[in-house]
Amino acid sequence: MDLNLTRPLLFFDIESTGLDIPNDSIIELSFVKVFPGDPEPKVKTWRIRPWDYEAKRQRHINEEASKVNGVTDDMLTGCPLFINVAAEIADWLRDSDLAGFNSAKFDLPMLAEEFERVRLYCMQNIGKPEAASLLEKIGIDLHEPLMVDVQNIFHSMEPRNLRAAYRFYCGGEDFENAHEAEADTLATFEVLKAQLDRYKEPDKYREQVLKNDVKSLAAFVGRKYVDFTGHLIYGDDGEVYVNFGKHKGRKARDVWRTEASYFKWIQDGSFTLDTKAQFARLAEKFRAEREAAAKRPATSEELQQLQEKFNNGKLF
Repeated sequence: MDLNLTRPLLFFDIESTGLDIPNDSIIELSFVKVFPGDPEPKVKTWRIRPWDYEAKRQRHINEEASKVNGVTDDMLTGCPLFINVAAEIADWLRDSDLAGFNSAKFDLPMLAEEFERVRLYCMQNIGKPEAASLLEKIGIDLHEPLMVDVQNIFHSMEPRNLRAAYRFYCGGEDFENAHEAEADTLATFEVLKAQLDRYKEPDKYREQVLKNDVKSLAAFVGRKYVDFTGHLIYGDDGEVYVNFGKHKGRKARDVWRTEASYFKWIQDGSFTLDTKAQFARLAEKFRAEREAAAKRPATSEELQQLQEKFNNGKLF
């Protein structure tokens, strides 16, 4: 079915150096622009050299991102910077609504971030004629277009619940007595067995296989939570991190060291007993570590650090 459009609809997708929008950059940007009354879209793709405007150097592509998109740093050496193609990109975006797959949460914010970096760079060099000219050419507001996220439509129209999983993997109609605990549990058991049958061999669309052991199956849960509600999580370094609020992303031990009252706030707050118990356990662990460190002799490295601290402070 052709799209019923009153103005152009621009589908877009981004590949980037990573997923941290403030600190990563676009390395590939593709547009497919559909016009009202015209079934043939216009297509344009840019390979872009990711650039840190403050450090004046190319950004490194995160290894995990490179595994997904297949792009390495050396492949972008001769490509234009975003600032070099920003005016052309803005022309494609102008007077269009937008569409993508999960683009509202990542691609659109990343694209807006790149434009803001260019605007900031131009403002810092406003005395140069080319800076003022570029500012005028990229004068678009990415909050203005309508945004169609195809993933949201997919998830709304095809619910990812137990009944849908049973229909997909086990075939036929819904199982009987859905939403009764025993029926739901038995259905879950049948779904897992069917998944093991379905994904035991790779195919041309999917290389990953499902191993028939609990450790491998449990890995699909992803990041391991310390408490059941996920307020504390384990990082890749084995440390425990706060996963919500003002301290999200900080090591729990660093929070305890600089703001021990935060742990008391948790105990007095509206959190599950399990969350409170895990915060209390960590506080006791950190306290014991500090007391043990205070009783043992200082290491040569610690003495050296202390001496450097005093010297930098010009106490001697």
